[in-house]
Amino acid sequence: MKQLAKLLVALHRDESGQDLIEYALVAALIAFAAVAGMNYVAAEINNAFSKIGNKLSNAIS
Repeated sequence: MKQLAKLLVALHRDESGQDLIEYALVAALIAFAAVAGMNYVAAEINNAFSKIGNKLSNAIS
């Protein structure tokens, strides 16, 4: 029983896995920001092409 308690205490003190979790959280945050930013950029590009298309249609008519 003492060995199990020592093992649990040693695992509790071991912080080597925390770095991986922190990097994963940072990567997820960057990915979320990139997706949100790309959605905005895509909408703006779509609006710009629509305006250009409307102007060209009006110029031809």
